[in-house]
Amino acid sequence: MFHWFEQRPFFFAVLVFVFISFAGIVEVIPDFAKQSRPTVGTKPYTLLELAGRQVYIKDSCNACHSQLIRPFKSETDRYGMYSLSGEYAYDRPFLWGSKRTGPDLMRVGNYRTTDWHENHMLDPESVVPGSIMPAYPHQFENIADLETAYAEAYTVKTVFNTPYDVDIDGDGQIDVPLGDFESAIAKAKADAKEIAADMKNQAVKDAVANGQVPEIVALIAYLNSLK
Repeated sequence: MFHWFEQRPFFFAVLVFVFISFAGIVEVIPDFAKQSRPTVGTKPYTLLELAGRQVYIKDSCNACHSQLIRPFKSETDRYGMYSLSGEYAYDRPFLWGSKRTGPDLMRVGNYRTTDWHENHMLDPESVVPGSIMPAYPHQFENIADLETAYAEAYTVKTVFNTPYDVDIDGDGQIDVPLGDFESAIAKAKADAKEIAADMKNQAVKDAVANGQVPEIVALIAYLNSLK
């Protein structure tokens, strides 16, 4: 049999290709499946964080900031632990980025605070001298679109099976409840009050107290979640 294949190089090549492909599938696919599962501690975004993520995309923050730390010492020394695929389990779409004009933000929640983000978005050079980032004063006036954020959360829950309303950690607690529209909006506004409490802008504080959520509050909630 093998002598027959040796005399016919085309069929021999096909046989070799089939064997290598099968071996590759057996080795690679299980590992990919394992690595794509959420890492320990990774949870779906809350409604407020999701609204902030929409602001992040709308204002093209991802055009200058990546969210992907590569496994190089020069990057891990500056930004922290390199990124794991399971950390992006709830990201739709991924915001890895292909350009890094500003620093990577994958773990910005570990070393920046709410008041730092507040000052940075209003006047970047006040906290980073020489920064070329533009200011985003409109975020302090525009109101976050919580309704669209809820629609997105509901979609990823029902279409992509994101485990909202599920005991993720197995401790008997629902870590990121979604609930119905009214309760989800109420929870987002309550979360916004916690963020606003650490801010100094009085107009933002007044808006949150009146039941509105400025974009800056939602954006900071999202940035604080990146750890």
